[in-house]
Amino acid sequence: MTEPSTQQPRQSPPPPAGSGGTVPLDSTAQLLTRITAQLGTQLSLVSRNGTRRPMHRTRPSEALRPSDTLRPSAAPRPPDAPRSPGTPTLLVVAHGSRDPQALRTVLALLDRVRDLRPGLDVRLGHIELNRPLLPDTLDGLRGADAVLVPLLLGRGHHVKHDLPAAAAAAPAVRTRVAAPLGPHPLLVEALYGRLVEAGWDPADQGSRSAAVVLAAAGSRDPDSAQDTRRTARMLAERLGVPVVPAYASAATPTFPAALRALAARGRHRTFVASYFTAPGRFASAAAGAAPRTAALPLGAHPAIARLLLHRYDQALSATARSGGVSLLASA
Repeated sequence: MTEPSTQQPRQSPPPPAGSGGTVPLDSTAQLLTRITAQLGTQLSLVSRNGTRRPMHRTRPSEALRPSDTLRPSAAPRPPDAPRSPGTPTLLVVAHGSRDPQALRTVLALLDRVRDLRPGLDVRLGHIELNRPLLPDTLDGLRGADAVLVPLLLGRGHHVKHDLPAAAAAAPAVRTRVAAPLGPHPLLVEALYGRLVEAGWDPADQGSRSAAVVLAAAGSRDPDSAQDTRRTARMLAERLGVPVVPAYASAATPTFPAALRALAARGRHRTFVASYFTAPGRFASAAAGAAPRTAALPLGAHPAIARLLLHRYDQALSATARSGGVSLLASA
């Protein structure tokens, strides 16, 4: 037998720079490795429905979400579906908060809305405290149609005055202003879900010792207080126990006063439902007053995402019935 040669195989020198040639691969394994890497890069830019994801829309990782979201926070968010031409933008108008958790919660909620209706252009504008501010978002929609959907729970000053004023100050955008979120059965669904997460036992329905405080922000507008009371009545029907509205500011009773009044009636097993769209100062005050774990704010609960889309659709239908006149959709 002939001994194997110890001489190394001759390799071709690399082509000169700029020659357009290809560097020879040393082995089949290297070729497979390179093909696999390139294929993985290309597949990361393709959505599940086969459309290519625009490069300017890619995001490296999922934003942090509350515990009720569909995907784990570490999973990459799937690409946005192509937008439907001619469909008005859904512009969600949040109040804004200095609590950093508030913005993260609202962004998670908007992601859930996009999941429910792929192709719909969903944007965010804040009344104050957070960017993007509503006028800036409207400025980026020049020449477009938009429905302003308040991420607000009742007919207070922001809904009646601030949103119509912002729309009027943006004449280059054809706007409609939707109704606030409440009152609505989907809000009650979200409130009930949060209470169960906080320890409410459905077996407490009809209990003579149980009750709920519906902790709200408060407003001097009587329509806002009326909306909160109506939501409290709807929640009481769902739970089978008294539900008392209480407020962080501008209205009475306060959270501690409502809890004391319920205790005086023998309602010692009392829960606090957070009637807030996101974490913030008022939600923290409600949690601090609770005799046991307070329910989380509504946040990115699936029912809230569905309600935003319902108010959006409602505003479009109302505008169509009125012959194209911009108006506040009825509750």
